[in-house]
Amino acid sequence: MSKKHLPLPRMRTIVILLALAFAVVGRAQTDNVIDTAQVVAIYDYECRTLTADDEPVVDRMQVVVQVGNRVTKSMPSSEYVAFDATMKAQEALMHIPTVYIGMADGTTTVCEYIFPNEYEASEPTPAIAWTLLDDTITVAGLKCRQAEAELRGLRWRVCYAEEVPTMAGPWRLRGLPGLIVKAESEAHTFTLNELRHEATEITAPEANAAVQRMEMEKLIKFRNDVFGNRQYPNNPTYYVADVAGSITRADVMRTNAGMQVFANNHPLLSKAHVYQTLEK
Repeated sequence: MSKKHLPLPRMRTIVILLALAFAVVGRAQTDNVIDTAQVVAIYDYECRTLTADDEPVVDRMQVVVQVGNRVTKSMPSSEYVAFDATMKAQEALMHIPTVYIGMADGTTTVCEYIFPNEYEASEPTPAIAWTLLDDTITVAGLKCRQAEAELRGLRWRVCYAEEVPTMAGPWRLRGLPGLIVKAESEAHTFTLNELRHEATEITAPEANAAVQRMEMEKLIKFRNDVFGNRQYPNNPTYYVADVAGSITRADVMRTNAGMQVFANNHPLLSKAHVYQTLEK
């Protein structure tokens, strides 16, 4: 079978158009970069909770924190590494949002997915009234001091390492004279697993018109009302009137626990665990 070749002028036109398209995409990606992290902290996160059958269970995932000169970005590990269906399915049980602290307007921005929508909220970064303690302890090979504070209804005890000169920490925890290496409340524990000294781009939240934007207090209340409802563990989509009609894309992927349905690029849970809020 003979091969067909494009006429030279037409081929040149296509090459030029492709080059322009790649240039536009590259510029858009660059414009989306808001800071450069010099340190990346990887935390093991544990949540002590109950299954839908009221059996004790400890859920586990990792949280990645990029520490930049101005912005700190805390996120589920799946946002930082290559796609992993098993990782995404486990994270869906634990409801850890992506948190930006130190945006250009001095705010904290929270982004998260609550089926079937993406949500975003911002507020002035709250100060945390830490009480510094005299106790010292070694965590992850770092000599740490300890502190306590209450943040949105939960009491936290943390260990921070002054030899890592940043006020950052996992999730929304921050404000001490050293990296928060461990943080623990009644149901939650963050523990530093790895500290990488590497330059990585910190990207801004996607400028997506479909994202539901609201005030922070409303988002916290909505999240707690949805996940904290007693129906949630046995029927995680109880609050959606038309589940099938809310799905724009559906895929079935293999995970370590078996086949998992992904709806709108997120795991669609058939069972969940009792929700343990991070903020009240």
